[in-house]
Formats: sequence, structure tokens, C-alpha cells
Amino acid sequence: MIGYTVTTAISIASVKRSTCFHDKGHNAKCGVSGNLYMLIYGAIEIFLSQCPNLEKVAILSVIASVTSFAYALIALCLSTAKLSSNHEFKGSLMVAMVVNTEATSERFWQAFQALGNIALAYTYCMLLLEIQDTLKSVPPENKVMKRVSMYVVVGTAFFYISLGCIGYAAFGNDVPGNILSGFYEPFWLVDMANIAVIIHLIGAYQVYAQPLFAINEKWIGSRWPTSSFNKIYTIRFPCSRKGSLHLTINRLFLRPIFVVITTAVAMMFPFFNAILGLLGSVSFWPLTVYFPISMYIVQAKIKRGSCHWFGLQALGFVCLIVTVVSGIGSVAGMVEFLKKARLFHIEI
Repeated sequence: MIGYTVTTAISIASVKRSTCFHDKGHNAKCGVSGNLYMLIYGAIEIFLSQCPNLEKVAILSVIASVTSFAYALIALCLSTAKLSSNHEFKGSLMVAMVVNTEATSERFWQAFQALGNIALAYTYCMLLLEIQDTLKSVPPENKVMKRVSMYVVVGTAFFYISLGCIGYAAFGNDVPGNILSGFYEPFWLVDMANIAVIIHLIGAYQVYAQPLFAINEKWIGSRWPTSSFNKIYTIRFPCSRKGSLHLTINRLFLRPIFVVITTAVAMMFPFFNAILGLLGSVSFWPLTVYFPISMYIVQAKIKRGSCHWFGLQALGFVCLIVTVVSGIGSVAGMVEFLKKARLFHIEI
């Protein structure tokens, strides 16, 4: 959610920048501050946080999926067009092997950050059971979710690998962290992609937030069941017979407080790739690898010391190395950024 706040602010600012470059030329100074956009995004999420729980806002998931496909496809097409216009492949497999020692270390950190970005993009296990719980019981929920997960991972992998390879071949070592920021024309198509990112993240924020809200409210309700904090107040709309809104003090105050905290943290550390890489590395191994594998070993009664057991442990160890390496690279990137940046200040 912190990463979404940073990314949305950058996408909103990118729309303004691309319009500025189109009007004044590519060499114009079109710097944009992202703080205002983060505050606007936070205000929108505070409003949406009062929506019903996840099963009542399925339309957000649909919109988020469609817009995600849209901006990924646009970015892929723009990268392919740029690669075709270059008439050559830029960059090389030896991306970090340059003469300048400082540039070499920076490229290593950026490569490690990229691993964290990938980990963040693929991590969805914290939502898997919440989404599965909203499915109908027939056909069996776990079988439907398993099939859908396979389709989603294959489709996502195709887009990410294609975009990563073609984007690097088009830009070489100068490839930007946000691929859309590397394009100026056609400005309307670039703006359309950035707007799709914005719409996607407005909905995706709630897809991640609603399960957290539900867990928090359930815990408070069980801890203090008779408290007025959990009393349900019904607001009826005079113009509609069936229209009504159910609120609790818990929902009315704690949800906005949570959104305010995530927005404040995003404004404190507005490092696009670095913060996304760090968040991805922190969440990837424990949530996506360790706990699911451990639960699977117990559920499937896999014997300790068997080939299957060793294979799963080896997979977990490799992913742990990815987590550690990407975390180190992201922290190094944040340190480098802090040398030339200020907290609560993002210039795009």
C-alpha cells in the first residue's frame, strides 16, 4: 500500500510532465512535485476505505485487472516500437561491467533492487485466501483458485519477461526504473497508460487494505464485544427505500488513520524502485515462500529427509538469498538517494 501510494504519485506527475514536454519540447524544465498527489491519493483512499468488505467490492478487482493489462500492453508496444526504430539491440548481458567503479556498484544495487521489484509484483499470497473465501462453494473453491492462480502467474510472467527484455533491449543501460517515464510520444498514449496505472492502483490499494481492515475489526469486536466502538449505526438515505449505510466508530476512525499512516510513510520515503524493492524483499520470502511451503509440508505429510522435502527446502533457500540480496540492494539505493534528497519531498 505504501508502494502503491508512491507509484500513483509518480504516475500522476508523469501525466503532467508528458503534457508539458509535448507543449514546450523535450528539453523544457518540467519538474513536478509529488507531495500534493500523494495527499490527493490518500484522500481518495480514505473515502474508499469506508466501502463494504472485499466481497462487496468485486468491481474494484475487475477494474484493477483490466487497467493492469492495459498499461502493461501499452508499455510493451511502446518498447517494441522503440526497439524497431533503433535498428539494434542496446545493452548487454554484462550490464554491470563498466570501467567506472562507482557506476559498477550502482548498477549492481539497481539489479538487486529489480529482484525486489519482481518479488513485490508477484507476491499475492496474503490475498489468496481472502479472495478464495469470496468464491462460490460449487465448484470447489480451492480447485478454482488453483486453476486461476496458474493462469495469472503464467500471464504475468509472459508480460513481465517480455517487457523486461524488450525494454532493456530498447533503452540499454539507460532504461528508466519506471518504463513509462522513458517515452514522450505519442503523449496521449503515454498519458493513457499512466492514467491506467492510477486507476489500477486506486482499486488495488483497497484490494490489499480491505482484508487488513476486516482482520482488525474482527479482532477488536472479539476483544471488546460490548464496546460502543463496535456498535453498528445505520444511516438511511431519504431518497431510497433500500439505500442505507452501516458504520461503526471503529470503521469510521481506524480505517482513515491506517490510510494516513501509509500515506505519511510514503511521503517520508519517496524512493520509487528502492522502496518497492525493499517492500518486495521483506514480504517475499516469509509470506510467499516460507509459510506456504511449511504449511504444505505439514498438510501433505511430507517426510523429513525425503527428496521432496529437500527440493522444497532448496527452493526456500534460493528464495531467501533473493530476499536478502534484493533487500541489501534496496537499502543501498535508499542511502544513495538520501544523499541528494529530502524527506517529505519528491521531485519528478
